[in-house]
Amino acid sequence: MSPAVEGLAPAKLNLFLHVVGRRPDGYHCLQTAFRMLDWGDWIQVRLRDDGRILRTSELVGVAAEEDLVVRAARHLQQFSGTRWGAEITVTKSLPLGGGVGGGSSDAATTLLLLNRLWHLGVDRQTLQGQALTLGADVPFFIFGRSAFAEGVGERLTPLPGLAPSWYVVVWPGVSVPTAQIFADRELTRNSVPIKIADFSAHGARNDLEPVARRLFPEVDAALKWLDSFGSARMTGSGACLFAAFASEELARKVVAQCPAPWRAWCAKSLEVHPLWACAED
Repeated sequence: MSPAVEGLAPAKLNLFLHVVGRRPDGYHCLQTAFRMLDWGDWIQVRLRDDGRILRTSELVGVAAEEDLVVRAARHLQQFSGTRWGAEITVTKSLPLGGGVGGGSSDAATTLLLLNRLWHLGVDRQTLQGQALTLGADVPFFIFGRSAFAEGVGERLTPLPGLAPSWYVVVWPGVSVPTAQIFADRELTRNSVPIKIADFSAHGARNDLEPVARRLFPEVDAALKWLDSFGSARMTGSGACLFAAFASEELARKVVAQCPAPWRAWCAKSLEVHPLWACAED
């Protein structure tokens, strides 16, 4: 049996998300605070000696050639010049189009696992730079700590001192296309930039939330429901909503009351990526 390594691709939350401008190339300038959760997808990569990159699991609606994990593996293979290949198996838990970073986290975990499996020794900063070619959120998961992010999300500053917290994450059963939200004419694109010192996880907002609530009634309904238990907001471009709770017991009580067909999860904040040691600083 060929050697294999595996690990968690953790979900992320945007504790706030402000759109502070738009670049000439059409990309939006953002400010956000990223935090990881101890809940996510599971990735296994197994060594191949023939140089082939294969996805062994199915993902409905996503062809293997378009999957970020395959693209990530091939990009790292080309960048490093390695002769090795890999078989990649993804066990999904995170909803597609949920705003919790599933595809980006899967790609980052694939890069980290292959960095170890292929014995590449690529340092964290270099790996972050390569990750940016795959998507704006991917570098955060390589960065591997709670972060204040700017630009398109690639300029990352550690955000220490966040109190451990239990979260309820609710998925209202819809997939929200990020491009549709950012293209909407009613999106606020001129929020005043803030400084890290001004950041408050409990007083911030998500500029994408009003657009998602208008376009997707399920998001609006689920947000109203979760907000009846605590201060709720949307993560990323949606569709998932979240609220923080003081204890696991309180969070699980809310999860137990989630109406069908919505789904809810209880998850704890995660301050360091589980695969942190797969890249050297």
